[in-house]
Amino acid sequence: MKAKTFLFTLLFGAATVAPALAADDARERADKRIRDSASVLQEIIGVGGDKGIPRDLIEKAQCIGVIPNLKRAGFIVGAKYGKGVVTCRLAAGGWSAPEIVQVEGGNIGLQIGAGETDFVFAVMNRRGMDRLMSDKFTVGGDAAVMAGPVGRETTAQTDAVAKAEIISWSRAHGVFAGVTLDGATLAPDKDDNHALYGPDAGAHEILMGTARPTAAAQPLFENLRAFPPRG
Repeated sequence: MKAKTFLFTLLFGAATVAPALAADDARERADKRIRDSASVLQEIIGVGGDKGIPRDLIEKAQCIGVIPNLKRAGFIVGAKYGKGVVTCRLAAGGWSAPEIVQVEGGNIGLQIGAGETDFVFAVMNRRGMDRLMSDKFTVGGDAAVMAGPVGRETTAQTDAVAKAEIISWSRAHGVFAGVTLDGATLAPDKDDNHALYGPDAGAHEILMGTARPTAAAQPLFENLRAFPPRG
């Protein structure tokens, strides 16, 4: 009897501990993705001068997204897959907890061979922000997107910039440029978001400020504090 009791206790304990360890691993992976995204953003906005993202576009943006190491493969038109984060400005000031998102498919201009690209995008208006709160949307299809200009300021506000919902850039092999990601789908990673913020946390709750950010988000917020909102 004692042997059976011991075996039952052992099995019950393993069944209880295993899900907890899996949840901890999922949270750590999601937090690492946030930290990696903050590092990429810091490197890209740190370029400055005539070779970086225009400061005024970040100040006007409603949301900022970062996809580190977006994997691309194929000849000319290739498949892509990556995960990263999106954070949006809050009405009370500051930025929302980062939502984990995934990108699939699409095309970054002309390309040959395989590799990885850091991808940064700015959501410029409420229409674009509403897209982020949907289950999935197609960049360049459901949302108007344009390749981002590079320089100190976008002194001349072109019609394209004014109408774009999303403006995007990439960095590959040390080369930074404005790109489009036409045809790609962008969707929340529900598993990662639930691991970070709980089972009730959807895109709306996260991006509107209901979800509480983890400590891993602080470097991301510190990078963005240098860009107060511009009307």
